[in-house]
Amino acid sequence: MEQKQCTGILNGAVPGEPVKKDENSRRGNWGNQIEFVLTSVGYAVGLGNVWRFPYLCYRNGGGAFMLPYFIMLVFCGIPLFFLELSFGQFASLGCLGVWKISPMFKGVGYGMMVVSTYIGIYYNVVICIAFYYFFMSMTNLLPWTYCNNPWNTADCSGVVDSGSYVNSSLANATSTLLTAVNRTKRTSPSEEYWKHYVLNISDDIGNFGEVRLPILGCLAISWVVVFLCLIRGVKSSGKVVYFTATFPYVVLTILFIRGITLEGAFNGIKYYLTPQWQKVLDAKVWGDAASQIFYSLGCAWGGLITMASYNKFHNNCFRDSIIISITNCATSVYAGFVIFSILGFMAHHLNVPVSEVADHGPGLAFVAYPEALTLLPISPLWSLLFFFMLILLGLGTQFCLLETLVTAIVDEIGTDWIIRNKTVVTLSIAILGFLLGVPLTTRAGIYWLLLMDNYAASFSLVIISCIMCICVMYIYGHKNYFKDVEMMLGFPPPLFFRICWRFISPVIISFILIFTVIQYKPITYNDYVYPGWSLGIGFCMALSSVICIPIYALYKISRSPGATFKERLRYACRPHPEWGPALREHRIGRYAPMAAAPEDAPEAHPLKEKDELKEEPNEVKKEEISLTIQGSNGSTNTHNSPNASA
Repeated sequence: MEQKQCTGILNGAVPGEPVKKDENSRRGNWGNQIEFVLTSVGYAVGLGNVWRFPYLCYRNGGGAFMLPYFIMLVFCGIPLFFLELSFGQFASLGCLGVWKISPMFKGVGYGMMVVSTYIGIYYNVVICIAFYYFFMSMTNLLPWTYCNNPWNTADCSGVVDSGSYVNSSLANATSTLLTAVNRTKRTSPSEEYWKHYVLNISDDIGNFGEVRLPILGCLAISWVVVFLCLIRGVKSSGKVVYFTATFPYVVLTILFIRGITLEGAFNGIKYYLTPQWQKVLDAKVWGDAASQIFYSLGCAWGGLITMASYNKFHNNCFRDSIIISITNCATSVYAGFVIFSILGFMAHHLNVPVSEVADHGPGLAFVAYPEALTLLPISPLWSLLFFFMLILLGLGTQFCLLETLVTAIVDEIGTDWIIRNKTVVTLSIAILGFLLGVPLTTRAGIYWLLLMDNYAASFSLVIISCIMCICVMYIYGHKNYFKDVEMMLGFPPPLFFRICWRFISPVIISFILIFTVIQYKPITYNDYVYPGWSLGIGFCMALSSVICIPIYALYKISRSPGATFKERLRYACRPHPEWGPALREHRIGRYAPMAAAPEDAPEAHPLKEKDELKEEPNEVKKEEISLTIQGSNGSTNTHNSPNASA
């Protein structure tokens, strides 16, 4: 008996609960709870932790960015993370199906799908560039080491002397002198390799030019890898994450040890940690902090709801949310040390401030890191490891983005055929994602990638999360949801989370949204200013996810029964009769179908089969019946009882 209970705990079940291979045989479950935690860590810890978080610190005042970042984490990030995990786990449905809680707000689920689609398109392009660098590292000499290549310009100045691999004092003195004379024009070999060879960047976002065939080929490889890892859904991806979610930390540690041994590394770390407090007064800093939390933790993407939907019903998702959130943010800070130690070394070598040595956006990972790798012994080996790490970080997030779309479609259709042929849905979405990513492989692709990154996954995430909080806490009712969580976990949500869900998180998010709109500045890339028409497209991408919410709400209200608008509105907000735990054995208390009114729950199924009822002790049956009282909307209400949440 003790062995069974221990096994149950490891599989996410409460002590004493029967252990099954798949609790939900129709949808499937994670093989064990470690797979869910690793998948969620891989989902949250992605490319943004390496190239987005250090860049935001660098742009927003170094260590001063930590203050709004951790405030947003504590009061918005972790509570919303727990909310989404508990939301998906309770209903065992994806980002569309969970809105049976209040059908009028199903547009929030469609908005999540739109956001995941945008991110999935450009995210895989970044992964494919990492693939490209990975393949180009399979050489004796990294191609971005020296300035003697056809794509280099006269302004190129490398960190490795082309005449000797050993940095002699004469070479250092010469390099420093040349840099001092021409510091305003200086570009690194890695930066010119990135701009002039890899991207062959055009002069305007509208000048697409030709498709970069090597990048296109790597994009195809990226989508093939993602599809193969998801060919059996969470059953296959759950095994892959044992490697993809853990190996990046090995490489990060190697690079950190190497980075702090470089001369000038301390200056970079000091710049990283020293706060520039005047920037805290800038609303854009707080907006960046909020968007980074949502971007990094994956809130409002729909991925957290989807991954949690494959958990067993009694899994302790509160514990998981704390572990995953802290791991994610610790990784961001850790990666910042790795980045800034190398930036400090380059700044020291070039005799320039730290703020002048790095490019913006994804270029940070493809400019600063590659240049540092040329200084390491056996640099191609370290380059292979680093870009392999980037690939793994990206794939961990991309798995969940694709699975979010697949699960939403399969759950929505819900037929036996679509469930049996889930692989066909996965393949179709992968092919469509590849085709939509082709424009990003052109010479103007980087402009569009940054446009999507800045608009498609920015303030729209904030709006979606805020509306989700309002719907669950105020439309469905906080008391109802707290009882749902207690029934699932065996204990109610902690007081801090209840306060954040109801008051703090929505208020902070609302104010951040207002300040971000007031202090909005058009996007730029280095010296390039985006034209107005491209910014219009960016706003359309941002609004396309948010506009789903009112459009579907109006549609649902118009299709709801009722003589007046108020009656239709009230009906559209009521929980669907099928809302609640997915499995019959978990639909107890106020979710017991035997207490549902026939007119409100015509599709309700018996709680248990006759044979099961005969085997169940009579006192348990009487206790379950006594716990349910029919509600006015056909649902049931639960009296306070320790067994009601068992």
